[in-house]
Amino acid sequence: MDTKKKIEELAKNIIEQLVQQQNPSMTVPIRSLSNVYFDKKSQTLQIHENASTRSFYNVNHVRKFVQTLAVAAGSKKLVERDITVSIRDLYYNIKRTLPNTKIDLLDSQTESDKAIEDLEAITGLPRERLGLIADASGTVSGKVVIEDSGDTIDWSKLGSGGWAIPSDVENITFKSVKAKYVIYMEKQAVWHRLHQDRYWDKHNCIIMASKGQAPRGVRRLLIRLSEEFKLPIYVLTDFDPWGFYIYSVLKYGSINLATQSDTLAVTGAQFLGITADDIEHYGLKKHFIKFKDVDMQRIGQLENYDWFKASKAWQRQFKLMRSYKAKAEIQSLSNRDIQFITNTYLPEKIKKQQFVE
Repeated sequence: MDTKKKIEELAKNIIEQLVQQQNPSMTVPIRSLSNVYFDKKSQTLQIHENASTRSFYNVNHVRKFVQTLAVAAGSKKLVERDITVSIRDLYYNIKRTLPNTKIDLLDSQTESDKAIEDLEAITGLPRERLGLIADASGTVSGKVVIEDSGDTIDWSKLGSGGWAIPSDVENITFKSVKAKYVIYMEKQAVWHRLHQDRYWDKHNCIIMASKGQAPRGVRRLLIRLSEEFKLPIYVLTDFDPWGFYIYSVLKYGSINLATQSDTLAVTGAQFLGITADDIEHYGLKKHFIKFKDVDMQRIGQLENYDWFKASKAWQRQFKLMRSYKAKAEIQSLSNRDIQFITNTYLPEKIKKQQFVE
């Protein structure tokens, strides 16, 4: 069933309930840790069938109910016009005060973003199919040539800025890919160091980055490179609970998007970031950043995730980090030399296959 028909099906169901003088309602899959499980076969987070019923005549439900329908109506218009807009544009497009009231449909974009996630879960469609995209927030370079919207783009010839990865990469055609592996890093500053040192050229690889958690366009691009060209994906993050969590979401999927793990989880990813072993080997303790309470809490959460529980290697990392009560950034390697990460650290770790899985 296409996007328009799925949205119309939701609307028709609501109308039929009204005609039958029933309380209009919709069923929304519950997106929380309690309704998510780790599927060992696929090595991804999956969602159980538990769902909540959201009804119009329930004072606690009506606001979210109407917001979801407003997003659905806005999405239908976009699909009919065959255009895409940012999630910010949609927020402003549907933001209004309800007729004859002083009630605003939306108080902030956070509410419309959640309504978009609800619509994704209800229809089983990613937001890109609903005509919605997020701002581009990823960068890539390497010996790759693509065709995007009729334009031929060479990732190796885009100056100091690299290619800005769009939210939707499904229609990109790869014309040429010359690489042995891909390194994804959580920090744009680290990508800049590698790019300026032309690491991708010297080591025949692709380097990719975003700011913090990998957005969907980045994840889909990593998956395409992994599946279509059999390229290993290495994840470079800080030695801290949040860096480990970035790796977790990239590899296994996220709780909020467990309904889409099959298309968003980079299951072949391997952790290449700073480890407790690196802390000792490279003498990084002097660059430690002391833990805050929230860091310790996050470590506790990671330790108890099903997908980490069975891993002795990861439990060891958590245990050592907990004993340090501190974290360390990738950039602490610059204390040895500004180009230490490109000239020594990464080449040695990759050559010795020093990954954590």
